[in-house]
Amino acid sequence: MIGKLKKLDWGMLLILLALMVVSFILVRSATNGNPGYDNYDMKVLIFYGIGFAVAIAVTLVDYRVFLKSWLFLYILGLVLLVVVYLTAEEINGARSWFALPGGLQFQPAEMVKIILIITVAFLMGRRQGDPLRVRQDLLVIGAFSFVPFALVMIQPDLGNAIIYLVILLGMLWIGNVRYTHVLIGISLVIGGLMLFVFLFNTYNTEIYDYLKEHEKKHWHERINGFINPNEASANEVYQADKAKIAISSGGLTGDGYMQGDSKNRGFIPYPYSDAIFVVIGEEFGFQGAAVVLMLYFLLIYRMIIIAFQCYDLRGSFIIVGIVSMYVFQVFQNIGMMIGLMPITGITLPFISYGGTSLLLNMLSIGIVFSVKAHQEKYEMAE
Repeated sequence: MIGKLKKLDWGMLLILLALMVVSFILVRSATNGNPGYDNYDMKVLIFYGIGFAVAIAVTLVDYRVFLKSWLFLYILGLVLLVVVYLTAEEINGARSWFALPGGLQFQPAEMVKIILIITVAFLMGRRQGDPLRVRQDLLVIGAFSFVPFALVMIQPDLGNAIIYLVILLGMLWIGNVRYTHVLIGISLVIGGLMLFVFLFNTYNTEIYDYLKEHEKKHWHERINGFINPNEASANEVYQADKAKIAISSGGLTGDGYMQGDSKNRGFIPYPYSDAIFVVIGEEFGFQGAAVVLMLYFLLIYRMIIIAFQCYDLRGSFIIVGIVSMYVFQVFQNIGMMIGLMPITGITLPFISYGGTSLLLNMLSIGIVFSVKAHQEKYEMAE
């Protein structure tokens, strides 16, 4: 046990501690003066404490145990997605959360991201580095990925569904896919997006009426506000516009800690969660945003180094899947606040308030640590 703990990546641990401090001070500012969110900043520290314990515990488990249990984990994930859709209470137009004691919530879609990474890593690892075949490999991997994607889409949870696709594409990219298959895939994605935009604009009114009838018109508002910002109503672009105004007001150095008033006047919904980057930009300016982005860069850099040093391709695949997940979540969360991406419910990893998200992110870090800690054992076994 001591030997495995000595192999922890202490650089990553220091980066995570820095992100914990950043999360604490930002959540405190975002909830300051709001009696409905008392002690959210202290809960961040509690979640991080539990998260570090989870990460260290997972480090001691050989990551190949998860690979051997991939089918059980996959079925468990699907069962949870089905049960949450059938039984959970609808929140913000989606059935995505289990209610837990103490006012806590658990979102199965978050856990399924890790399960999908393990599943794809196992399926790709069977080729041992040889080029992936279309029928025997790509179609099988695509089928295993499509089922959770579809189950999350019907909740509906567009943000996590897109992350599943990004994880799949990121892992396939380093899975020795032939260039012709890559070109075909890129063409299909671009064609699919163009077709979606065309159909959305052509049947805009019909789509709005249908979603409004099913009390999900916020989907239309988010998509229409991104695709047609000049024609969208004020309500459809309200959050995006207010976020951009607040971030730009911070300038180079920001307005000062706890001095940003956009969140206090209710201009920005969920400033402690989805929109926490607005707090960074408004109160700490470009410099503060650059520091946060540098922390993410260093964290991802350390994970990529571990992937390169891994003797087992499956371990490298797992890390690449986790890196793909983090990179997209950071890009999507920041992008939607500055108008580059549509508004979704994706949080900023390790910074936004959220127990389920943070604990599962720390579990992912534990798997990365496990890959590093058990390479000597793998080498000896070979």
